[in-house]
Formats: sequence, C-alpha cells, structure tokens
Amino acid sequence: MSDLDFDTALIAAAFRLAADRGWARMTIAAAATEAGLPLADARRRFPGKRALLRRFGAAMDEQALAAAGQDGPVRDRLFDLLMGRFDAMKPYREGVRALIRHLPRDPAAALDLTCATRQSMRWMLNAAGEPTHGLRGELRIQGLVAVWLWAFRAFERDDSDDLSATMAVLDTALGRAHDAAAWLSGARAVEPNDAGPAPGADVSE
Repeated sequence: MSDLDFDTALIAAAFRLAADRGWARMTIAAAATEAGLPLADARRRFPGKRALLRRFGAAMDEQALAAAGQDGPVRDRLFDLLMGRFDAMKPYREGVRALIRHLPRDPAAALDLTCATRQSMRWMLNAAGEPTHGLRGELRIQGLVAVWLWAFRAFERDDSDDLSATMAVLDTALGRAHDAAAWLSGARAVEPNDAGPAPGADVSE
C-alpha cells in the first residue's frame, strides 16, 4: 500500500469514527484498527490528531488544485478552486461537523486549523494567479479566508448532492469580496496618502 493510499484510508476511518463518537473520542489507533492498518505505521505517519488535520487539509487542497483550470477571470478560478475543495470534503461532512462542534473546547486544534486554512487560501490565490506577498497579499489572504468561512457555514448545513446552497453562498461571497477590492483600489487611487484602515478585503483586482 502506498503512503497516499494509507493516509486516505486512515483519514476516512478517522472521520467516520468522529461522526459516530465525536471528535474527542476518536483516536488514531482506533481509526487504524477500523481501517485494518498497522498501528505502528499509523503512529509513524500520524503521531496525533493535529497531524491528521494537517494531512486532511493538504489532501483537500491537492484535490482542488488537481482539478483547477488556468483560464477565465480570477473570480471564476477562485470559485472553481473553493468548490473543488468543498467537493473533496463532501464524503467527510459528518466527521467535519463533529470536528467543528469540538473546536470551542480545543483552542490548540482551533489555532492549528486557522493557520492551516490561511495556508490553504494562499495556495488557492496563487493557483488563481493572484500574488500573496506584501500587504496587499495579506489582504487578499484575509479576504479569501473570510469568503471560505462564510461559505463553509453554508456547507455545514448543505445536505444536497450538488452542494447548490454552498455554491450560491460562495458566489455571493466572492462577488462581495470582488466589489470590496474594486472599491479599495478606487479609494487608493483617489486618496493615495490615506493611512486609514481598509474597509474591505482585497481578494482580487
């Protein structure tokens, strides 16, 4: 079994157990047993739940990036990338819901997930052709994180096969972020010396 197959099988088992038992009661050892995987290999590749979450997030990114197109406006490419990530998460939805319910009681996991989400959104922006260096890059990342979190709330409640409700919310969120970016660019052009706080997130220009 390849490392990729091993990781995929263990992650799937872990999220199934989380859906049944809750995230706190799910263990890597139990997930390995559930998937019929050697415990020693599970310990080596996933020393804890935080490692599992990091690998899960990376796997969602990889699936989204593998299906990413290179044509069209930035907003359309970001829509496809983020929906690709939601599509990749769909088989794990019940386990993800269990994780989200657990996070208020686990600040370390919440912080780790926050950092991983920022890294994922940086990848999504770069894949769409948007730079993420400097202040404007940070604004783009913050803006896309906000878009992702808003759409994620819809994903949590969306039990449809085609994720139509999630798509609608994501489209609206990207539209508002695009409008905010356009406003910000215009405001800077008119008032180049204004040092006040940005009123919106600069996701794309």
